[in-house]
Amino acid sequence: MPCDAAFRVITRRGLKDLTTHHAATCLGDADALHHMRIAVTRLRTAMSFFSPMVAGPQQTRIRDELKWLNSHLGVVRDLDVAIERLKEINQQSQQADDRSWKRERAVSQRHLARVLRSTRYQRLVKSTAAWVEKGAWCRKTGAQAAQQRACPVADYSTRQLARWQKKLVKKSRKLREFGTKKRHRLRLLNKKLNYAIESVTDLISGDEIKKQQATVKCLREAQKSLGQLNDDARGRSLAATVGRGGALASEPFLSPKREKRLLRNAAAAYKRLAELKPLRI
Repeated sequence: MPCDAAFRVITRRGLKDLTTHHAATCLGDADALHHMRIAVTRLRTAMSFFSPMVAGPQQTRIRDELKWLNSHLGVVRDLDVAIERLKEINQQSQQADDRSWKRERAVSQRHLARVLRSTRYQRLVKSTAAWVEKGAWCRKTGAQAAQQRACPVADYSTRQLARWQKKLVKKSRKLREFGTKKRHRLRLLNKKLNYAIESVTDLISGDEIKKQQATVKCLREAQKSLGQLNDDARGRSLAATVGRGGALASEPFLSPKREKRLLRNAAAAYKRLAELKPLRI
């Protein structure tokens, strides 16, 4: 499959997932909201992965609009995760009151519903679909542009995934020294590589795909630990205002023992990833 066809298949899937869960998210369904966020991330990852081929003003504009949408989805998703974390904490000790969190969630949900029913959102979906099918990227002239579109996705993916994996391994070596922001950026790199692998594997035939399972396993283990660290950090930040208790309200999210364990798990996953040979498809 050439890269232009692969890009269209991957982005069509993302758009389908986005629109499929739109109505339920507007009504407040937390699971649908989560799936919408995943769809947005997959779209952004595809645009980044195939950036040499699709780069241009249209890509930049759509990328910025997807970032806007993701920020609104993220506000409510962060509250959902924090509320679930408080439930988990309350199973151990009744020290956290989630009523103010639920009120904040209801307010944020109403705002999100307005965003998702807005003209801006509708325009984003339509313009993205049109760009994927017949945007300027697929009409670029010149030998290089034609070669990028015609390049077999297996050949391109081998090079691009190897670069992304090398970059992630290099940055992960100083994980234990990272603060919250750097850990978050590492988590995003991890997520991008994981989603990129998942996006292209079923488009490619060959036994080499099976070898990616070990890589994906490492990425998912690291992602789980880094995700929990990020969720705790967001929970602490939100607790100061939503919890109405300042530093005291953030205490349930603070656990040096938990942080140490999660960092240890993520570091171990990256160590195993570094020992694996670069991806080949």
